[in-house]
Amino acid sequence: MAPTLTPPLGSRLQRIDQARQQALHHGAALDPVLIEPWIARSWQRCLSLGLQPTQRVNFEAVSVHAMNRAAQENRTLVQAARPALERLNRAMQDTRYFAILTNQQGTVVDAHGPIDRSDRRADLITRIGTNLSEPAVGTTAIGAALTELAPVWLHRGEHFFNDTSVYSCAGAPLFGPQGQCVGMLDLTGVQAVERPELRHLVMQSARSIENALTLQQDWTLLLRLNWPGHSLGDDSDGLIGLDADGGIACANSTARQLLPELHRLSLQPWHCRDVFALPFEKFFDTARRESGAIEVPLWSGLRLQVLARTRQRAMLDQTSETSTHTWPRDKGHNPPLKDLESAIIRKAVQDAKGNVAQAARTLGISRATVYRKIGLQGN
Repeated sequence: MAPTLTPPLGSRLQRIDQARQQALHHGAALDPVLIEPWIARSWQRCLSLGLQPTQRVNFEAVSVHAMNRAAQENRTLVQAARPALERLNRAMQDTRYFAILTNQQGTVVDAHGPIDRSDRRADLITRIGTNLSEPAVGTTAIGAALTELAPVWLHRGEHFFNDTSVYSCAGAPLFGPQGQCVGMLDLTGVQAVERPELRHLVMQSARSIENALTLQQDWTLLLRLNWPGHSLGDDSDGLIGLDADGGIACANSTARQLLPELHRLSLQPWHCRDVFALPFEKFFDTARRESGAIEVPLWSGLRLQVLARTRQRAMLDQTSETSTHTWPRDKGHNPPLKDLESAIIRKAVQDAKGNVAQAARTLGISRATVYRKIGLQGN
């Protein structure tokens, strides 16, 4: 016998309005069919703060000092996020959505994309230093992602205040190399068509930013992890940075999912022998030989595929993703290794705005090597 299908409860906006009437105006318990539980929790937090949906939202005025301080204090996060924000701009350029990057308090530290500065509703929320936390502007993807520590999507009236019901937002938290929340990434449209698929895009972009933050850390050897049978080398990999003695210096959130014990990394030092049932010297040996991925046993009895790379090789691999687009991509065509290496180094110098020392640190090579490889005249 075929199951009975429940008919749709009107349009999406009608269901949201019904939920608002129940919860915000009559104090009734919310039907989870009308609205997601995390939104109900956020609305309840706003009410407990004494906020009311009809209050005007006065986006906090931002002084030049506040803008400069927010930019300076979050420079590392902004630098790590910039490539992902540029890719987001390409993905969303025809949708009227734009990206906002905040720190862990919900303060805007960067914004990117087609922002209509003549529209006050877009301009106010994209100023560096603006407070977009839940106590300041009510239920948004920003406050929810930072509180729930999970990706979210909300549309129009799912925001708490009437003033913010013009927005549609996707958000995802950002976790640093020690496992702590360091901020969040938000994709927002002003009176735009609902695009719930942006939740997947923001999750993917957040992962890319987290990986960039991990690669910026001080490590000697990088381990790329995934289950056997999966290819290695993209943003879906787990990343673990080892120091010269095999100690675990940092790990991205994917590595913490593959190896749950790493959630305690910020509380105590861990060595790779604590998670891999293999002498740690094996990783250094395979990296020096630039061997391919190996299957490694875990103490749990499971096995992971691991690719070990020295810092120099890992940074060259990472940079090549943004450099090889200048080469013909016909099947079977590969640029000479020497030319590819030069292109990668030139791109790093360009990204560093001509600062050779910074480019050298990014690539994990000496300044002299940069000068020699691309024919610059050293000082």
